[in-house]
Amino acid sequence: MSYGSQTPPGTRQRGDLLVTRRLVLWRHGRTSWNAEGRAQGHSDIPLDDVGRTQARASATRLASLGPAAIVSSDLRRAADTAAELAAVTGLAVAYDVRLREISFGEREGLTHAESLARFPEQMRRLAVSDDVRFPGGETYVETADRFTAALTDVVAAMAPDDLVVVASHGGAMRVGGCRFLGFPVELWTAFGGFANCNWSVLRDGRRGWRLEEWNAGSLPERVIGDDEREVTERRTA
Repeated sequence: MSYGSQTPPGTRQRGDLLVTRRLVLWRHGRTSWNAEGRAQGHSDIPLDDVGRTQARASATRLASLGPAAIVSSDLRRAADTAAELAAVTGLAVAYDVRLREISFGEREGLTHAESLARFPEQMRRLAVSDDVRFPGGETYVETADRFTAALTDVVAAMAPDDLVVVASHGGAMRVGGCRFLGFPVELWTAFGGFANCNWSVLRDGRRGWRLEEWNAGSLPERVIGDDEREVTERRTA
């Protein structure tokens, strides 16, 4: 794969070749603000020692999947996480600002308790909706739209059997992954967050993109069961 190439994004099958493209959405390692429970958003907080250890460990596991490319948010915590995978695979990292975390505006740097005290109405609504804006920030819906646009460009550059790792941020991955898969906004809050350096796996096939893994920390395994969709995909793989 060459990031920015012209492989048509709608391709499902080439001759007898089943499309098995996969996207791995990978959250960055821990930062000091993560440990302190502070909202980060666009604040450019680097990995702490624990985060660097997490990134190295998960990079080794993800490298075994044979990624064709690595794309990352330009914020340091994601970029430095992606750099660990680049060091193992020898791949260059492409950066995209659309993969940044949601901008929390004036909430950034505040703990949950401080946020409740300063922005009680927004925090109340945030518990039940992703369409909430803090002063100077953006909504999760806006974040999802730009994140999905970035994923669409990544997919447009993928060959039929490529796996691409996208290093990003927990909130952006949650809502962006939901938007990319077509889930309506009112269902986004049903999806939990991501632990540091955990990931989500999205897989393309004859029926389009599917969710394979969510908040995973181990390598994805083929599902074996009675799901007719999965049985059909296995028979044609």
